[in-house]
Amino acid sequence: MLLELRAENYAVIDQAVASFGPGLNLLTGETGAGKSILIDALALLLGGKASSDVVRHGAEKAVLGCVFEGTQGAAAILEANGIDAGAFSDDILLRREIAAGGKGRVFVNNQPATVAVLRELAPELGLIHTQGETLGSFDQSQQRGLLDRFGGIATEDVAAAFAAWRTTTERLAELQASEQDRMRMADLWRFQAKEIGDAQLTAEDEDAQLEAEKLVLANAEKLYTAARSAHELLYEQEGAAEATLSAALKHVEELAKYDTRFVEPARQLAVAKVAVEDVSAEARDFAEKVHASPERLAEIEDRLAALDRLKRKYGGAGVSQTLAEVMRFGEEAARRLAEVENRDELLAELRIRQEQDAAAYRAVATKLTAERTAAAARLEKLATVEINDLAMNVRFKVQVTAVDETANWTAHGWDRIECLIATNAGEPLKPLDEIASGGEMSRVLLALKVTVEESFAAGSAGHGKKKAQLPTPRMLVFDEIDIGIGGRAAEAVGRKLKALAKRQQVVCITHLPQIAAFADQHFLIEKADKGGRTRTSVRRMEEGEREQEIARMLSGAKLTESSLEHARQLLKSSR
Repeated sequence: MLLELRAENYAVIDQAVASFGPGLNLLTGETGAGKSILIDALALLLGGKASSDVVRHGAEKAVLGCVFEGTQGAAAILEANGIDAGAFSDDILLRREIAAGGKGRVFVNNQPATVAVLRELAPELGLIHTQGETLGSFDQSQQRGLLDRFGGIATEDVAAAFAAWRTTTERLAELQASEQDRMRMADLWRFQAKEIGDAQLTAEDEDAQLEAEKLVLANAEKLYTAARSAHELLYEQEGAAEATLSAALKHVEELAKYDTRFVEPARQLAVAKVAVEDVSAEARDFAEKVHASPERLAEIEDRLAALDRLKRKYGGAGVSQTLAEVMRFGEEAARRLAEVENRDELLAELRIRQEQDAAAYRAVATKLTAERTAAAARLEKLATVEINDLAMNVRFKVQVTAVDETANWTAHGWDRIECLIATNAGEPLKPLDEIASGGEMSRVLLALKVTVEESFAAGSAGHGKKKAQLPTPRMLVFDEIDIGIGGRAAEAVGRKLKALAKRQQVVCITHLPQIAAFADQHFLIEKADKGGRTRTSVRRMEEGEREQEIARMLSGAKLTESSLEHARQLLKSSR
């Protein structure tokens, strides 16, 4: 969900802040006030192409920013791009600076980023439908996602089958590499496996154990003296700590017989006496085991040097290279060598497994196609009714085409999902993204989204058991969805936007009062001349202000009692 949008020195905007909420967020204002400018600003924050022309005259740069609620998918994208995302429930801050000289900077969570990262995040955060273009266009993945959500179709089985088939296929291709490459790599793996095997590594922490032993041997005389001295002071010599504590304990125990205040001190002295005995014994035993051995010290140093060479060669690319990584490298080299040496036998096994994995994939993909085809037939009937409620007269079809060549296999199946539409009688069905009118595109998408969400909600409520619990889609933006409609059709658009906004955030620009009346949050975009400069501002209106704004949309700048009454009726009916 979009929480906040900021613009500074952007076009005619001096400084504007809009805090959005859940549900339906509507933006209204007089023609030319700059409503679409805010949507354009959001488009730039989602990776749109920038130009220095957007910088307000006289300013050094335009600064745009927004805050989205985080998602798990967005967090994964940030992590993949080396940007700290925190917990996936944290907000995501996007900022873009566009300099008057043409250069720009991008920040995500206050960390430097690129426009490519914004574009990668866009499908996860928001989908913008404008007059003339669709940012994050209604592509194959989105059409497939809508159909699967409508049908409650799960793709986990297909994804698992595809992963198994791809893994087997990649291993098979690796083994089928050229003979020359195979022999060269076999020699390399044989050498690596032998070098690591000859080292006879005993444990992943062998180097740490040897370092500890080396430290003792290098300081044997000093350690022996310290241990013997500690033992004597604590236990052996005259006046040792243990003897002194024993004598003191005897006297305190005598006192405790007559005064209970000495019971606890006596216990503490007894504990201290035991502790001293334990430490002295530990020091004595340590001293007995310390032996200066130049031969063993040299042996350890040679072994550590050999282990260090292995870590540098096979211990990984990181700063901290470990024997555990060396041992894993050796096991992998031995496995690869075994594969090469048993190539013919392994090739036969992999071919059989590949055929089995391919058959398993075909089975689940075919089942998935059947589920999608059935869901498509239901979706196109319901969506056609919804679309035609929005002042359109169309034929609509959701086409599912199984393309079963292996090059087309994916974790989502092998189906090509395409929404086709004919907006005029006698015209052939064409792909939805070839519709000429941006307003028609927005209305069709709105009808589709409403159809899918209402069906999903009905299934979740028990009217039809869903096989897959898919996440609610991201925030949707519709720019002037009401082009070319009015009257009852406008009211129908408003009701559909309201229905869609129950389950996801919707931001919409409208010129029609019938739609504006349905807002959960209503924002007024105003343009005024201040100090000889045109300035655009945005503010959220209270209920009384909404009535006046809707009346203005009905009658123009001059408000009448009739338009105010009509506005009140629209607000009342929208509730």
